[in-house]
Amino acid sequence: MQNANGTPETAQRFRQRPLVQEVRDELERMILGGEVEAGERLNEIVLARQMGVSRGPVREAARSLEREGLVRAVANQGVYVRKLSLEDALELYDLRALMAGELCASVAAMPGAHIRADLRDLVDTMDDLIAGDDQDSYFTANLAFHDHIAAVAGLERTRSLYVALGKEVRLFRLRVLNGLASLVVSNAEHRRILAAIEAGDVETARTEGRNHHLNGKRRLLETLNG
Repeated sequence: MQNANGTPETAQRFRQRPLVQEVRDELERMILGGEVEAGERLNEIVLARQMGVSRGPVREAARSLEREGLVRAVANQGVYVRKLSLEDALELYDLRALMAGELCASVAAMPGAHIRADLRDLVDTMDDLIAGDDQDSYFTANLAFHDHIAAVAGLERTRSLYVALGKEVRLFRLRVLNGLASLVVSNAEHRRILAAIEAGDVETARTEGRNHHLNGKRRLLETLNG
């Protein structure tokens, strides 16, 4: 789509930061949002035209996303969005559970009322979204809750790995938080994490953070078997 000056609208967003970074972020958004399907080949020409850039930044962006596990290059064929197997997804849940436990424990050990207030606001917001049956916005708030814990925990390498693995999980394309009942259970688990963090209970925070992700794995299997 073009604006009145004939410039692709998508391209208007690509002038705030280094071009390759802007293209990389847009391509990641398209992949995680399902606009480019798992297993689909990335068409550099089409993507470059859509973003209003040359093919070079698209190629560099794809290399960056390959390092992060979102795409894979096949010799003499091109670059494809990764397609996760069930085994891949289950392993990612296990790894994320371990990391989440450590991140939650770290936050529980920290001072800072503002951190706890921000988390409480997110949990309260998710309750409101459940009441309004807004499942898409709940999914976004759910990601924000976990990403906020990761961001403030002070464990940068763990945070980086946790966020990257979370993006890989989303490639599986099966959202386990479907239906109000599952959202209610999920946010009750968030409240237990929050309560442990507010109490400064490091071990309980570690356990609740880990169990929340393991419960997500269980919900995934139930969804597949249902």
